[in-house]
Amino acid sequence: MVKFKKDNMSRVVAFGEIMLRLSTERHLRFSQSTAFGATYGGGEFNVCVSLANYGVNAEFVTRLPENEIGFSALKEIRKMNVESKNIVYGGERLGIYFLETGAGTRGSNVVYDRAHSAMSTIQKGQVDWEKVLEGAEWFHWSGITPAISESAAEACLEAIKVAHKKGIKISCDLNYRSKLWQYGKTPSEVMPEMLKYSNVILGDIDTAYFMLGIPKVNPNYQDEKSLPAVYDKLFELIPSLKIAATTLRYSVSASHQRIGGILYDGKAIYSAAVKEVTPVVDRVGSGDAFMGGLIYGLLEYNNNQRALDFAVAACCLKHTIAGDYNLVTLKEVENMIDGDGSALVSR
Repeated sequence: MVKFKKDNMSRVVAFGEIMLRLSTERHLRFSQSTAFGATYGGGEFNVCVSLANYGVNAEFVTRLPENEIGFSALKEIRKMNVESKNIVYGGERLGIYFLETGAGTRGSNVVYDRAHSAMSTIQKGQVDWEKVLEGAEWFHWSGITPAISESAAEACLEAIKVAHKKGIKISCDLNYRSKLWQYGKTPSEVMPEMLKYSNVILGDIDTAYFMLGIPKVNPNYQDEKSLPAVYDKLFELIPSLKIAATTLRYSVSASHQRIGGILYDGKAIYSAAVKEVTPVVDRVGSGDAFMGGLIYGLLEYNNNQRALDFAVAACCLKHTIAGDYNLVTLKEVENMIDGDGSALVSR
């Protein structure tokens, strides 16, 4: 079993875009809304918030515009106890996404407004990755960053290569967003070169196959005996891969989710029992909560089953919290793993 043990001086660095989130209230449709709730969020930053809540030294690297909205985002990063000292500045604007929260049989809807954002126009060489990653133990990225622009993909690959050269553990949440890949390249043209350095990936097997440019499969996650063969293909194509994990999500409705997980380390399959999550307060960011929990679990526990159970519990708890962030404590996640899911008042 691969050991990802943290020490007191270690830190996790993540790279991506933070956006202004504008959400309809009370499950209203866009056409009904006269006001939007304004918060912030973004896949990689959400992971940092989770890790900071668990006591990990988490740093977020991004590019922000030098205006009041960019400075407000910076204050948000600092408010969440996430390190921001290596953020770079420039560009026209902060990216925005609009969220219409579904209910019952009506799913949620996201509209992106992030063209020409500061992060989408970042260029290779604008971040001194040799300096940023000095002393880091873990680097995290996701498939969202290479989807927003070609220059963002190049900047992310630059970071990945420096992290690999330094022997830093690298994780990727595949995070396929079909609405974002609009600059003329497909995931299979961009992602294989980036993924080949990753040690930990999170995503559906069919998404991983798609991004690697090989025929998609329809795995039966209930048949654990058949899973090593389909995961092994990923290990063949991603030479640095040590851990592949998948969030199991069974959507009964927008208000009722069933959450579980699978982890494969190249030798054995680990599975976490499916948990019922209802009612759902906010599903956005739940995958990032899983990723943050998985990174923490692999750093803290020399036990793949415990790491997976932690990730699933963190993901479940996020569904009960409004906004992008998983604002739970380490104790709350561990209590859920150890059987206390009663939601009694803490007195």
